[in-house]
Amino acid sequence: MRDIDLTEGAIGSHFKALAVPAALGMLFSTLYNVVDVYFAGQISTQAQAGLAIGFQAFFVMMSVGFGLGAAMSALVANARGQKDDDAAQRLASQGISFGVVAVFLLMLGAAFAGPYVIAVVSEAGAYRDAATTYFYWLILALPGFLLAYGANGILQAHGDTVSMQRALMVAFVANIALNPLLIYGIPGVTPPLGLSGIALATVISQTGVMIWILRQVMARRIMTGFRLSWLKPDLPTYREIAEQLLPTTTALMVMFVSGFVVQFALKGFGAEAIAAYGVALRVEQILLLPVLGMTGALLPIAAQNYGAEQFDRVREALVMCAKLGFVMTFAAFPILWFASPFVIALFNDDPEVVRIGVSYLRVDGFLFPIYMMLFAINSFLQALKRPIWTLWISVYRQGFGVAFFIWVYVGVLGMSVWGVWIGIATAVTTGWLIALLVAKRVADQKIGGLRA
Repeated sequence: MRDIDLTEGAIGSHFKALAVPAALGMLFSTLYNVVDVYFAGQISTQAQAGLAIGFQAFFVMMSVGFGLGAAMSALVANARGQKDDDAAQRLASQGISFGVVAVFLLMLGAAFAGPYVIAVVSEAGAYRDAATTYFYWLILALPGFLLAYGANGILQAHGDTVSMQRALMVAFVANIALNPLLIYGIPGVTPPLGLSGIALATVISQTGVMIWILRQVMARRIMTGFRLSWLKPDLPTYREIAEQLLPTTTALMVMFVSGFVVQFALKGFGAEAIAAYGVALRVEQILLLPVLGMTGALLPIAAQNYGAEQFDRVREALVMCAKLGFVMTFAAFPILWFASPFVIALFNDDPEVVRIGVSYLRVDGFLFPIYMMLFAINSFLQALKRPIWTLWISVYRQGFGVAFFIWVYVGVLGMSVWGVWIGIATAVTTGWLIALLVAKRVADQKIGGLRA
């Protein structure tokens, strides 16, 4: 069982210990989604488009789980850096409690609001119906996603990214087996469920992930002697968690809403454009995995050292993350530019889907280094307990920028689908410039600057 003191030892070795398992875990998480996209494509292009929209709506709720995970990673890691196990235990227990309450409220809200959200970004017909049905099934997976990712933040604060990696590997294998069984059914045993079978497979496998991760949390030293009374809501601690969680969660919600803006713009180009965007996003996620693992590892490393007031190590971690990130993003460029037609065709061989998906990935190749720097800055700000800035950066880049620049290129200049991609690129680039200024200001205030 991993329980690493990140305030000691070589920064590079900590990145290796945390980033590699995290990236592998995210690889299997993304491949999990790729399997879903593949099987949805075997049903129909309409089903594939419905999956893309339904999952996007579900991700708005999942953002609470990701935000809770980031909050737990930062808060518990800070407490561990200060060698305060009592505070770490209180924060971990209340984080789990907070997650249970959030799941209950979100499931209620999703049952009522989900279909209306889907209707905004889709045209009436087969793919809207598919998206709505898929979304309703996914509501049952919300406890598995939210509590697993929230509790995983506690493990990350202890330097453990291996537990989630193993859980996601098993979930991936289970998903491969469950998808065809539930989609097509077993003659004389279970009926064919179609797209709903993909959602049910997600419910089953992600619930297993949640159980495993919670067991790993309960095995930590700070949870020794655990009692249910520890989960009784403590409002001051809930407030502390919410202050760290809400900016991150809201920023993620803005990001997912931005996805709806893109899909709204694409619906004028047909279901093929929406399907192409969904497939291209999966490819993008796979190639970003090493970067996400690296920038995700930065959060607990910087947070523990910030809690221990070892500011030189915080700066060293940020610089190392950026250097390694540049190498990774430059390596991805030729794949995005030259291999994209073959990769898109693996999931959907419709020539129009391939053409549109390739156009997105080729623009994306130039954005990869910028994404890396944005992710690193977000982890840096969260580690220094200034997540509010990640929200404002996201509000500009994804709340305002994406919609505004797409409107300029498509609505005003009358560009084709390329206008959507260039609008995204403009928003990302200008958002990165703002993030650089914010990071410098926060560093000056909290650790004496980005340079010693």
